[in-house]
Amino acid sequence: MMSCTAYDGSETRLFIVTDDTLGQLVAHEREIVAGLHGELIRWGLVVWTSGNVSSRLPGRDVFVIKPSGVPYEDLTPASMVVCDLEGNPVEGDLAPSSDASSHAYVYRHMEHVNGVVHTHSTYATAWAARSEPIPCVLTAMGDEFGGEIPVGPFALIGGDAIGRGVVDTLQGHRSSAVLMAHHGVFTIGASARQAVQAAVMCEDAARTVHIARQLGNPAPLPTEDIDRLFDRYQNVYGQR
Repeated sequence: MMSCTAYDGSETRLFIVTDDTLGQLVAHEREIVAGLHGELIRWGLVVWTSGNVSSRLPGRDVFVIKPSGVPYEDLTPASMVVCDLEGNPVEGDLAPSSDASSHAYVYRHMEHVNGVVHTHSTYATAWAARSEPIPCVLTAMGDEFGGEIPVGPFALIGGDAIGRGVVDTLQGHRSSAVLMAHHGVFTIGASARQAVQAAVMCEDAARTVHIARQLGNPAPLPTEDIDRLFDRYQNVYGQR
């Protein structure tokens, strides 16, 4: 073990990743996760130090996540923190995000998920503040989410309660995004990049549906059309 100094000056003790192959994978994921945090800024999904991206190493019981309270302009691959699937840091010089335990809970209970993103993006969080799901009234929502974007329960930050709410809401649901009541957006994906995409598309849908409601009450898409849209986008769209 080694003694490291956390970002707030408190002392913590972290394990060192010693397996060479795992070390190479971790280094690669650190590069990816650091870069994806730049996408949150580029798409206007976060302010100050809020929000985070994490990436599970496929087939491994560790994930890489943003450090707590560090400004986005100071994030580097080296500053990313490696955690086990309990949310405990195992490698890195800084304390992990306060959402690490919730990300860990998602990874433990949703084996197909390898990426988790959390944002407080403006329009989607406004729906979350109302504890109101975003109705599926757009073809883009049918494509990406396969239906409405649901609301999860209110939970306090710090433990794994938010992760429990994410899992309970999204298990058995086609949506890759959930609006956690009075909090913000959590998205999941087969990769961290896919989870970022879901966060971008969630905010876009939230903004568009909000504007549509200023003009009237948009009609939801028929279920059979949503099914066809979702199937095409997931299985046909793009380069195969």
